[in-house]
Amino acid sequence: MNSTEIKQADKDLIWHPFTPLINPFGHLSIKSGKDAKLFTHDGDTIIDAVSSWWVNIHGHANKHIAEAIYKQALELEHVIFAGFTHEPAVRLAKNLMTILPKNYSKVFFSDNGSTSIEVALKMAFQYWYNQDKKHKTKIIALDGAYHGDTFGSMSVSERSGFTRPFFPFLFDIETLDFPTEQNFDQVLSRFDKLTADENCAAFIFEPLVQGAGGMRMYTPEMLQQLVSLAQSRGVICIADEVMTGWGRTGTNFACDQIEANPDITCISKGITGGALPLGITACSSKIEAVFQSEEISKALLHGHSYTGNPMICAAANASFELFEADECKANIQRINQRHQQFVEKLNSYENIENIRLRGTIVAFDLKGFGETGYDSDARKKIYPYFLERGILIRPLGNVIYLLPPYVITDEELDQVYDSILTFLDNLIN
Repeated sequence: MNSTEIKQADKDLIWHPFTPLINPFGHLSIKSGKDAKLFTHDGDTIIDAVSSWWVNIHGHANKHIAEAIYKQALELEHVIFAGFTHEPAVRLAKNLMTILPKNYSKVFFSDNGSTSIEVALKMAFQYWYNQDKKHKTKIIALDGAYHGDTFGSMSVSERSGFTRPFFPFLFDIETLDFPTEQNFDQVLSRFDKLTADENCAAFIFEPLVQGAGGMRMYTPEMLQQLVSLAQSRGVICIADEVMTGWGRTGTNFACDQIEANPDITCISKGITGGALPLGITACSSKIEAVFQSEEISKALLHGHSYTGNPMICAAANASFELFEADECKANIQRINQRHQQFVEKLNSYENIENIRLRGTIVAFDLKGFGETGYDSDARKKIYPYFLERGILIRPLGNVIYLLPPYVITDEELDQVYDSILTFLDNLIN
């Protein structure tokens, strides 16, 4: 099929995520990708500055991951994961345990970030249920949170245009103001009262950076106080590391930057380098202990047809090997240093504000471009501007951010930086 045929068939047949059926942008037909670049059927080249929804940490069409999938597909493509196991899943679990907190003891496989959150919520609720403490049903979440699009994950996310049609079906939560230097005393005071409630079951949070909420950032010191206080009351702490994991904030996981360990950690996105979908819900021995029983009523009765898929686990193990290599660690540091230099240039622009940087994530707000969010009109102006210049940037309303694959070159970064600075120059003029 040529480009025109692909686009027409796509328009006729496919329902795309987070996109109106009448889409003013259309859909570019991508033929291939390599490292930080995408190549269209029309012959255009696009620098992927957001790792395609934050997943391709090692870039596109990574040979090491592709070969691992190929070899595994020739040996065992799939097997039911209830009553069976296999080496790729066991090896992945062992790999994960080398970078998870020392008190962690189990990993549960699912399909994506949203389902890893669903599993975490069910773990937390059943943790209390298995101990005959059925009154513990309250969940605390941060204002502006985004944890996914299944019903449980929507319930613990901000009530917004994403979830408005489903408000009547979502369970109630307690929402805590997003912590800042200005309001943290008040936030901590309210959190103290919420966690003292006998009905409080769990606290769920995106550590250090809220992704879809606008790349909002808060400090490790704030998170440490919140988690420590919650755990002193026995409240289960759930870290949503779906976006912040795999080096995005400068450490393996964002929670590595605090002393307290969350009780449950949700992992996805970068775990397979973007090759195949996988979710992981990992938990401490404390959580595991209350499920240790032969009684089916005490088991976590949750599963997916593709739970623990061998090819996906093989991809994740290959991605893990790349992530642990010195080259990857050096690239993470290099991108952070390049972002720091970029921030110095951004500081001279008066038409932006709230410049922020953590690890390989850099973001800033445009003045006079509306508000943060997918439904903001700002995206209609910003997104096509950069795409026409061969750069994939998906703004969050008035927020422009970069979250590149670790293999992006300095020359490609310069092209992205220069394009953004030219955009800002044109706004001034």
